[in-house]
Amino acid sequence: MQRPAEDTSRIASSASKVSIAVMCSRVLGLVREQAFAIMFGAGFAFDSFVVAFRIPNLLRDLFGEGALSAAFVTVFSDYDETRGREATWKLASNVLVFIAILLSIITLIGILFADKIVLALVDADFEKIPDKVALTHLLTMIMFPFLIFISLSSVVMGILNTKGRFFIPALASSFFNLGSIIGGVSLAFLLGESGKPSIVGMAIGTLIGGMLQLGGQLPSLFRTGFKFKPHLNLKDPGLLRILKLMAPAVFGLAALQINVFINTYFASSLQEGSLSWLNYAFRFFQFPVGVFGVAISIAALPLLSRQAATKDFARLKETFTSSLTMAFSLTIPATVGLILLANPIIRLIFEHGNFSAIDTFKTAEALRFYAIGLFAYASVKVMVPVFYALGDTRYPVVGSFLAVGANICIVLLSITTLQHKAMALSISGAMTVNFLFLGVILYWKLEGFSLSYLFTGLGKVFSGALLMGLYLYCLKAVLFDWTQQGFFNELAGLFFFILSGAAVYGIALYLMRLQEFKVVIDKLLDKVKGS
Repeated sequence: MQRPAEDTSRIASSASKVSIAVMCSRVLGLVREQAFAIMFGAGFAFDSFVVAFRIPNLLRDLFGEGALSAAFVTVFSDYDETRGREATWKLASNVLVFIAILLSIITLIGILFADKIVLALVDADFEKIPDKVALTHLLTMIMFPFLIFISLSSVVMGILNTKGRFFIPALASSFFNLGSIIGGVSLAFLLGESGKPSIVGMAIGTLIGGMLQLGGQLPSLFRTGFKFKPHLNLKDPGLLRILKLMAPAVFGLAALQINVFINTYFASSLQEGSLSWLNYAFRFFQFPVGVFGVAISIAALPLLSRQAATKDFARLKETFTSSLTMAFSLTIPATVGLILLANPIIRLIFEHGNFSAIDTFKTAEALRFYAIGLFAYASVKVMVPVFYALGDTRYPVVGSFLAVGANICIVLLSITTLQHKAMALSISGAMTVNFLFLGVILYWKLEGFSLSYLFTGLGKVFSGALLMGLYLYCLKAVLFDWTQQGFFNELAGLFFFILSGAAVYGIALYLMRLQEFKVVIDKLLDKVKGS
């Protein structure tokens, strides 16, 4: 039977740094969402912001944190390993100039045609609400340049990751959230006092945040020895290779974003507030995805790329199975926790100001349905980089289109009975279909990997998560009356549920000797003893 990959502790160490940074970012992101909830609740203004932000954010996923970053890290790692320092930095400068010019053109086109893009995204019922489309159009034009800053930030993050620097790049989105919170809230108050829509201030705050996310990484970039030499060579083999890797991946990510368009369209036809409930739930859902799935993906990609470049496929398979087991061991218990604790979590975070008890109930409903697909959503984040490392991005494209089909079918079959929850369920179902497809294809592409190792680990994870779930269910019943006696009781209760539940799960995994978990814990214990 396969042992844990030799690089498991290295991935875990890097992933832990990324997780800490991502957790800081996600906490600040929740503070940002709290500001929206308190100031705008769920309805007219925030529905408009959700639609407007979704447009540049969609393109960010395509050009920034999705296709571009994975393709760049793959090629940059190869250059760093085989071409030398000068060629590597020359490639980085060329890519930065090319991306800046391309996305500036896209941004100008987006601003010019923002009105038509907005109308394509929303249902007729959304258009019937006076001034709602006009406000969405204005917010879209303001936030479109966010795409440029966030995509350049993604390239800088890729350079730093390849150089073994993970913490600052992962922390960069904290700079975005700080800019959005401080700049956005301040401007919202100033504009509100002058009689202008306060939500416009939050849109400008998004731009400030994007600039800070890029600027916050530059000191670390220059400390690596990088010297920016502006030039543009469209025939550069490295740039062409990145674009070649990106092309099918863009189509695949575009297919996934079709799901966002579909769900936005259907949600805009439902009860006002549906878009807001789904957005708040999805934002919280992104917390464990980022802390677990994205962290492992970011930590593993440079290593996978180097193993592929040196044709060390035996170690690549071990790295992949260990990374996937690690993702399962974190996301499956998180799913159980989110399903059981959705209501108190949403109530404590968002139920303030204009965010009502009904909003809490509806948002918690959506969060439970999103949580069902958490393991698949995070695992796909781990699996797709393997295709990049192998230089084959066709299959993620196919998987993405299969996910679109699954999404449409689930929405059409369930929207009448589940209403806004149908959109959350459809995303979970779509990602599960994508996960299963990519898993089968990777098994074929890699000429097999240790399924017995993977399923043994998965069995231990399920057992530990079930034990934790039973513990939390009983604990909730025992402490229910006490947690209902005010905010601080509920807050203390929630922290106790989370910490004690995690302890129960961790002890269970350690006793069952889940290899990845044991490697990490033993390493931590050795460090403690050494200190």
